[in-house]
Amino acid sequence: MTNERRCPVTQFDHHSSEHTRDHVAIYRKLREETPVAWTETHGGFWVLSDYASVYEASRDDDLFSSARHDEYGGAGLAVTIPKAPTEFHIPIEIDPPNSAPYRKLINRVTAPKAAEKLEPMIKHYVTGILDSVIESGEADLAIVAGVPAMVVIDWLGLDPAEYQVYVDAMHTLVSAAPDSDEYKHAAEVSVPWVEATVREHIRHRREHPADDITTYFIDSEINGEKMTDDEIYSILELVISGGVGTTASLVTQSLVWLYQHPDERAQLIENPSMIDVAMEEFLRVFSPTQALGRTVMQDTEFHGCPVQKGDRALLSWASANRDAEQFTDPDEVDITRWPNRHIAFGVGVHRCAGLYIAKGLAREIFTQVFERMGDYVVDMDNVVTYPDQGTNAGFHSIPVTFTPGKRLLGDTPLFAEHYTKV
Repeated sequence: MTNERRCPVTQFDHHSSEHTRDHVAIYRKLREETPVAWTETHGGFWVLSDYASVYEASRDDDLFSSARHDEYGGAGLAVTIPKAPTEFHIPIEIDPPNSAPYRKLINRVTAPKAAEKLEPMIKHYVTGILDSVIESGEADLAIVAGVPAMVVIDWLGLDPAEYQVYVDAMHTLVSAAPDSDEYKHAAEVSVPWVEATVREHIRHRREHPADDITTYFIDSEINGEKMTDDEIYSILELVISGGVGTTASLVTQSLVWLYQHPDERAQLIENPSMIDVAMEEFLRVFSPTQALGRTVMQDTEFHGCPVQKGDRALLSWASANRDAEQFTDPDEVDITRWPNRHIAFGVGVHRCAGLYIAKGLAREIFTQVFERMGDYVVDMDNVVTYPDQGTNAGFHSIPVTFTPGKRLLGDTPLFAEHYTKV
């Protein structure tokens, strides 16, 4: 189907090493030349790269479906290209109006007031993870990326001490190359372990309710009926998948950039009240979820290109957030930029429900890093980026040195207790 009517793009591949090295330049070229374009990689799909097309497609669920259509593009998670080997995810793989009752339930426990209840837990885990390295004066600063996973796992009532397995299962599937050993291990070992563990947890909570989010979903109803174990598992796996990767991606990218820009880092250290506005800019330029997939549901023309039913499409939030038609000097990081109409959390009915929790996590991590190791020096020669940055961008390893400090939790173990969840 590579003809003029398909608006072809030569060899665009968001999972390629070239894309990992400089996805900013690759997306810029797409926006300038063919903002809606076709590539033959991964079975063929549309690439939407400018703000206008991404925004419109995100809000047109009838044309660009998020639902799982195994008949188009094969089996697997509908919102990744290629599709990841995960279980069905509720509600992101359900189109409206059927997604609405599920989303309503999730919104109740992720709204701003609900997210505030997680602040003591977030503070504990950030404090504890920094305590583990603060006395040495050297560390891998990417350890802070584990905090979101700890919080999410604890929030669900699972054992937060096992957070690393959940990271391997859910985050590796979108940060490792699809043909790598790392990806294979996640798909064949870690994902089955997570499924077995979480399903057993759901069964246990039915008999032994607790003050956690799993029990909340067990007690909830959809259209007047209790949810099945399969429905609850589908929701929990999505929560874990989103929770372990998004904030980690944002924070690791931002901390490296701040080391490279000491004046801006000094401003945030001296004026912590600036962190929230700066964080919105970091979300724009370091969009943690780079792009997500959709499936075209009818033959029509979209922004001058004839899309066809069954076509796959990649909507790039990261590229849209650097569109010069929407943002002045889009490749410049301005920590005072306001207003900031970025779409890092998506647009429409599937906008990330956990955005307030993600912001709370990032805010506490930035605050404590600035307060406790604000003079950190990054060994840039040895930082390790995600090998695949098609879905999430970020760093696996950030070696740093800093002035040693004091532990704040004393002898309290990191996983000493669970916190109130609902």
